[in-house]
Amino acid sequence: MNGVANLMLAGDTDVGEIAFVDLKSQQRRIRARIEARLQAVLDHGRYIAGPEIEELEALLAEKTGAAGAVACASGTAALIIPLLAAGVDTGDAVFLPAFSYNATANAVLLTGATPVFVDIDPATFNMDPDDLERRIAEVKARGALRPAAVIPVDLFGSPADYRSISAIADRNNLFLLADGAQGFGGRLDGAWIGNLAPATATSFFPGKALGAYGDAGAILSQNLGTLEQWMSIRWHGTDSARKNSVCVGFNGRMDSFQAGVLLEKLAIFDEELEARTMIAEIYDRRLSNLASPQRHIEGAQSGYGYYSVRMDHRDDVAAALKAKGAPTAVYYSTPLHKMPAFEKFAPAEPLTATERLCEEIISLPMHPYLTPDQAHYVCDCIEAALASFRD
Repeated sequence: MNGVANLMLAGDTDVGEIAFVDLKSQQRRIRARIEARLQAVLDHGRYIAGPEIEELEALLAEKTGAAGAVACASGTAALIIPLLAAGVDTGDAVFLPAFSYNATANAVLLTGATPVFVDIDPATFNMDPDDLERRIAEVKARGALRPAAVIPVDLFGSPADYRSISAIADRNNLFLLADGAQGFGGRLDGAWIGNLAPATATSFFPGKALGAYGDAGAILSQNLGTLEQWMSIRWHGTDSARKNSVCVGFNGRMDSFQAGVLLEKLAIFDEELEARTMIAEIYDRRLSNLASPQRHIEGAQSGYGYYSVRMDHRDDVAAALKAKGAPTAVYYSTPLHKMPAFEKFAPAEPLTATERLCEEIISLPMHPYLTPDQAHYVCDCIEAALASFRD
């Protein structure tokens, strides 16, 4: 039964069908412009490396303040390429939060390096700098691996603590790669995600705040000198003439159709970010006394790729909201170090904050086309569900 029917059946005020992520409304708004972009690709016939790619790269750099950008096939490719360019390899330790999507760990393993899982701050849900320092010290003490890189994740759009993590990376000579897959639009001290670390990987998976109509991603750099090598790696490691292999690479290219879609979505991104922020403010006001919304560090503004809170009775609340036509999702119910593919890299002691968060985290509907009435309705449903558990 769909959300509208659920609402009517329950006898509640009809706020319309609530989508967790609404791509249909966005497409209706810009469909004619997207179709014109796709038609242009069909007309020029450069389905790979069309002019849309360079146009997108220039706009991404301009938007974020980065020195330059390299469009690529996915957010995972955007993680692998800078790690390869930095020389990360077998025998290296790469530090990453245990609370993240599995692509972060997969990218490390695909370079031949070893992931070292770091606990998170229970309030921000992002990498805990203090635990990062402990993990680095442990790796150095054991001597089996060389500390090589650190990948903080801008979870749900909220910037990691780059002030502390950058200082730690500098002291330990670690390559700093930001995983901004969910982070586009987030800022710290006025600087955009994409210009908070030497290299930033982002994803344009369709459900992201800035999403394509298929897989796509980009790498943003603070140093123009890195771009040529990244471009080579994404094109099988060939030189600019595409004739000779100059390094190890793979097919990491973005196609011109996806770039065309992203160009039109970038044109409305600021308006959509403003709408996301308005919905987040409603959630913050209504839920701060009922649950624990993700906290952002001082000076940070989230891009609100997702809106997530931690709460008691998480699964029961999710079921109650589903019955009322309000969808939710759980990112993530299992920490990386407890997944079968990665459990051999788990630390000896529990990652307490991460493991507890996995039991309490829930994400609520978040997109620019969610109405204030719908956001309030979601909050009403949460309030009623939690009250019923207390009775």
